Amino acid sequence: MQQRDAQVIIVGAGPVGLSAAMRLESFGVPTIVLEAESDLPEDLRASTFHPPTLDMLAQYGLAEPLIAQGLKCEEWQIRHHETAERAVFDLRYLQGETDHPFRLQCEQFRLCRVLAEHLSNARHVDIRMGATVVEVVQGDDGVTVTFDQKGERRSLRCLYLIGADGARSAVRTLLGWELEGKTYPETTILAITDFPFEDHLQGLSNVNYVWTDGGTFSLLKLKDFWRCSLYPRGEETIEDALTPQSIESKLQGIVARDEPYRVLEIRPYRVHMRIAPDYRKGRVVLAGDAAHINSPSGGMGMNGGVHDAFNLTEKLKAVLDGGDLGLLDLYTRQRRPIAEAEILAQSDRNRSRMQERDPERRKVMMAEMQAMLADPVQHKAYVMRSSMIDGLRKAASLT
Repeated sequence: MQQRDAQVIIVGAGPVGLSAAMRLESFGVPTIVLEAESDLPEDLRASTFHPPTLDMLAQYGLAEPLIAQGLKCEEWQIRHHETAERAVFDLRYLQGETDHPFRLQCEQFRLCRVLAEHLSNARHVDIRMGATVVEVVQGDDGVTVTFDQKGERRSLRCLYLIGADGARSAVRTLLGWELEGKTYPETTILAITDFPFEDHLQGLSNVNYVWTDGGTFSLLKLKDFWRCSLYPRGEETIEDALTPQSIESKLQGIVARDEPYRVLEIRPYRVHMRIAPDYRKGRVVLAGDAAHINSPSGGMGMNGGVHDAFNLTEKLKAVLDGGDLGLLDLYTRQRRPIAEAEILAQSDRNRSRMQERDPERRKVMMAEMQAMLADPVQHKAYVMRSSMIDGLRKAASLT
């Protein structure tokens, strides 16, 4: 091809794109990151980091700065609100399998900050904010990416392009990739409050998925506040469910108090279970939510995207060092089945379990979980899988 501007261009400066950039910087690969936003967002998206993700970040000295900003969670639970009956999953069973036998509850934007700081003096990575990709054209010897930035249209050339630009990926859309799957019927409402639920609900963990009579909610603790996932009631419309009165009523249903709750943020979102049939088209490769979207139940989406980034950059480095281009197909073979079976399917099971409304069926499910957790072998096997350790090991064994 004609003169190229970088060996790799990454579209998207979220956790996945910046993790990929960090790895390519360490490999000495000239890389440009294009991000549509003018600043790194500070929205409340993912907030759970699983043990193997922390192990990966620790290789670059980035786990401890993140842990310092979050909250360690050595157990999580499924509970019934009215009875306080619960099944508690103990992550200390992971000791010896990981250097981080806990979940870290921390907002994903804090990882982006840590990664951006790490890359601030990078020799091989150039991050360009406010760059909206409008065209992707690839040929036999490279890829041309056209983008708008500061009112100007510009083009860059590279050998390989990584689409890490999220669920609404411009890269995926421009190349006609379709995600296969479904959208769940319910809308989740995320409400943030600084009310100390832990002082009022007996035996609460930092991560709690809760059945209540006729409904469900979840409570996830971060350092300074609780994330409450709520749902419309009965025939309540989304618009009605988002009103301050409705949010207040739902929070009062968790813990009744004389004063109104201080709600810091409210955000509705739909949940999907979708995946690309292939993660690669020629010299363009997808990672993270651009390739697969899942229910947030279990906190696997962002983590899976970071795992994608580590796997993909390993393959890209080998190709750039003279390896066969088919190594990029190995990335799909290793990551897609794991996303399908270990991330999407498990997230779907988690979501289905919490959407169960039949009281008798809930009793059976609770008894089954408690019996399983009483057996140390089964208990460890479950947390090995739910913490994404098993999935990574399975991926590494695929050829």
